[in-house]
Amino acid sequence: MTGYAPGEEPSDESSEEPSEGADPAARTGLTPRQARRVRIIVSGVVMVAVAVALVVRLGSAPSVLTMGFYGIALILSGTAIVLSRRGRTRVATGVLVLGFAAVALAEWLLASVQ
Repeated sequence: MTGYAPGEEPSDESSEEPSEGADPAARTGLTPRQARRVRIIVSGVVMVAVAVALVVRLGSAPSVLTMGFYGIALILSGTAIVLSRRGRTRVATGVLVLGFAAVALAEWLLASVQ
């Protein structure tokens, strides 16, 4: 029993066939779920690396500015994790890259002034 009236044939546009724009074989790259997981893992790894660098830097030259810069980097990593969880993976990547570039530049400028 197919669920169709007698003499009625199913249309060619069945839900089993993908449309022209949604060919799964032609799709490359990560699925949205995979992209979110990758960004979350990358943000977590960066957060751990920043925490280790903060401990090393404070051991060698304690400074409130250094602690502030690395604190901002930790906040940016956490923000990227939250953004990735909400599906904003491109924004999360932008926050990580641009934010850390700004923090690294500020740290370098501070070191060159002293």
